Amino acid sequence: MAVKNLLKGWSAARAPDGPKAAPAADDAARRLALFEDIERASTGWFWATDREGHLSYISPGAAQRFGIDVAALLGKPVAALFETDPDDQAERSGRPLQFILGAHARLADVTVRLIPALAGEGAPPAWWALSGQARLDAAGAFSGYRGSARDITTEYERQTQDSRAAEYDSLTGLANRHRIVRRLDQVLAAYRQTGQPCALVLLDLDRFKAVNDTLGHQAGDELLRQVGARLTKVVGKRGEIGRLGGDEFQIVLPGIDDRGKLGELADRIIGALSLPYELAGDRAVIGASLGMAIAPFDGGDRDDLTRAADLALYAAKHGGRGVFRFYSADLRDEKDERRQLEDDVRAAVASLFEGGDCPQLDLRYQPVVRLSDHRVMGFEALLRWERPDCGEISPEMFVPVAEDIGLIGLLGGWVLRRACADAAAWPLDVRVAVNVSAVQFADPAFPAEVADVLESTGLAPERLELELTEAVFMGDSHSTDAAFKALKALGVRLTLDDFGTGFSSLSYLRSAPFDKLKVDRSFVETCTLQDQNSARIIAAIIGLADALGMETTVEGVEAFDQRDVVCARGAKQIQGFLYSAPLGQQAILDRIGAQTEPGAPLLIEPSGPDRHRPERRSVYRRVGLIHQDHRYNVLMRNLSATGALLEGIIGVPEGTGVVLDLGGGQLAVCTVSRSQDAEIAVEFETALVSDGARGLVTRHRASPAALAAAARIPRVSTPQFLEVETRKPR
Repeated sequence: MAVKNLLKGWSAARAPDGPKAAPAADDAARRLALFEDIERASTGWFWATDREGHLSYISPGAAQRFGIDVAALLGKPVAALFETDPDDQAERSGRPLQFILGAHARLADVTVRLIPALAGEGAPPAWWALSGQARLDAAGAFSGYRGSARDITTEYERQTQDSRAAEYDSLTGLANRHRIVRRLDQVLAAYRQTGQPCALVLLDLDRFKAVNDTLGHQAGDELLRQVGARLTKVVGKRGEIGRLGGDEFQIVLPGIDDRGKLGELADRIIGALSLPYELAGDRAVIGASLGMAIAPFDGGDRDDLTRAADLALYAAKHGGRGVFRFYSADLRDEKDERRQLEDDVRAAVASLFEGGDCPQLDLRYQPVVRLSDHRVMGFEALLRWERPDCGEISPEMFVPVAEDIGLIGLLGGWVLRRACADAAAWPLDVRVAVNVSAVQFADPAFPAEVADVLESTGLAPERLELELTEAVFMGDSHSTDAAFKALKALGVRLTLDDFGTGFSSLSYLRSAPFDKLKVDRSFVETCTLQDQNSARIIAAIIGLADALGMETTVEGVEAFDQRDVVCARGAKQIQGFLYSAPLGQQAILDRIGAQTEPGAPLLIEPSGPDRHRPERRSVYRRVGLIHQDHRYNVLMRNLSATGALLEGIIGVPEGTGVVLDLGGGQLAVCTVSRSQDAEIAVEFETALVSDGARGLVTRHRASPAALAAAARIPRVSTPQFLEVETRKPR
C-alpha cells in the first residue's frame, strides 16, 4: 500500500484533468506492478520526503540492505541519514547533499551511503546512485522529493580500487610519488597567499641495500612495508607520507615551522625506524636519515623546497647517518665537500701504511675509572684525525665515509692492532676498549683477525674489550651469532655501547654474550635537571646490568654534580673529562712511570667544575644586534642553547632587552645578563634547538616582511656605543 500511495500522489501530480480517468488508473496499476517488480529484484529502491525534508518513504529492500528497520529511518532528515562520497562531483563542486536538498535542486546519480553509525551490525557496505526530483503542489510550493536509487557498490569499489592503484603505493599503502607531489603543490598554493608555513621531509633508509643483498628482495619488500606502518604510526594526522620509490620517502607537514617540534618528530622517526625488523625468521636493523626544509623560508614552490630538503638530506646521510638536518644556505657546497672528504680520508688511511713519522690519524685513550678508589680499570681507544688545513675531524664524520668507500676494514684493523700493541705496555690489570664498526664486525674473517692481533702483540685476550653498537645485529642473525661465539672462544670481552639510546636492547641482552653495558652520555648530559628522567634511566640500566651479572660504565661525566647523581644511582665505573681528557700513549706511560711505588694501581684523581652547564660552542662570526631603532655589528664568541657571548659593543646595562640576528631569518629575543667593557653576555627568551648536526638554531624564523623591516634599521659603525635610557624609580 505504501508504494500505491506513493504512486497515487505521483500520478495525481502529473495526470491531466478530463474524461480519461479509467485509462489513467490502468496506467497507474501497470506502474505499480513495475515498481514492485523493481523493488523485489533489489536492483533499485524508491524514496520520498515531506516538505520539511524528512524521509516519508523508502523501499523495504533498501532498509534490509542497510541492516536496519524501515521504522528507524522514516521521519528522519534525509541529509542526516546519508553521506556523499568525498570524491563525488557534487562534493568537489562544493555542493554536498544537504545543500542540494535545501535548494530543492534536482539530484542526478549522486553517490551516497547510509552513515556507518546508523547501519546495522554486520551489514555489508553499500553505495548508491541517488536521483530525485522536487515535487510542487498545485500552488507551486515545494511539497517534498520523489526519487529512486540504484546499487552501484560493485562499480564503486572497482573504481575505488583503480583510483587507489593510481594514487597509492601498492607495496606500503602510502601515497605514491604522483599523489604526494600533487599534495605538496596543493598545500603550497593554498598557503602562499596567507604566508602559512609547510615543512617538507625527505627520508632515506640507511643500510637498506645490505638487507636486500644479504636477505633477498622479498625480505626487503617486507621491511619496506613495516617501515611504512611505523611512519604512519609516528606521523599520524600531522601530515601525509609518500613513498617516492626504492627506500626514499617524503612527508608533507602543513602548518608547521617550529624547528624544535620538527626535530623532536625527526628523532622519533629515526628511533622508530631503528627498531629491529623480523623478516621471515631473520632479523634486520637499519637506520634513517632525514632532510627538512620549510616554506616559505627555504623555498616558495615545490621545486625550490624539494631541492632544499634534498640538500639537507645529503648533508644528513654524509654527516654520520641516523641523523636529521635542516636546510641552510651553507649546504649548497656540501656535495663538493663530500668528494673532497672522501679523497682526504683515502690519503689519511694511506698515511698509516707509508712509514712516515707523522700520519694524519692517531689514537688517544680516555681512562675508565672506578669511583670507589679512583683506580683506572681501562682505557677506551679513540681515533683522531688531524685533517690538513681543517683541524681535528670527528670520527662521527669520517668513519661513515670510510665505510662507504670500502676502507673501514683497513682502518679498523690498524686501530685494533695499534691499541693492543700500546696496551701491552700498560699494567697487566688495565684493559683496552676498541670500537668496532658494524661493517667490520660483519666480515666473516674478523674473529680470525682479532686472534692474529692478540698473538702478534702478546696481549692477554681478557684485557681486550670490543665495543659494539646495536648496528652489528643487522642482517644474517646466524652469521652474527657465529661471530659472537668465535670471539668469546678467544676469551675477549664484549661491550654494548650507547646502551639506552635504541629501542631493542633487551632482546640483544637475551641472546648476545655481553660482559658490559655503557650508559650513553646523552643521559648524563641531562641527569642533573629536575624535569628529566635521565637519572632514573641510568639507575634502571645499572640495575638491569647488575641483575644480569654485567659491568657498567657511565660515559660523559664532566662535573662533580653529575658524578654525585650517577654515583647515587649505583654507578661503579665512569668515563669523562672529570677524570681526564683522552691521552696519548706517551702521556699514559709517563703517568705509569711517575708512580711512587712500582706495580701499584694506576690512580687518577677527579678534577673539574662543581656544576655542569650546557655546552657552549666556540664560534667566531659576525652577527647583528638590534636595539630599538638601531642595528649593531658584533662578534659572537660562543653560543649555547640558552645564551651567547658577544664582543664589540660598550655601554650596555644589564637587563637591557635586545634582538640578536643570527642570520637566515633567525631573530632571537635576548636580555643582557652581564656587561663588562666591550663584552656582553645575553640570555635567550626562548632556548635554541638542535639542527641535527651539533649546531643550534632558533625554533622559528622571521617572515620575509620582518626581515625587510630589520634590514632598514640604520647600522651603527664602530666605535659602537649603545645608549640606553635609564629611568629612576618613582
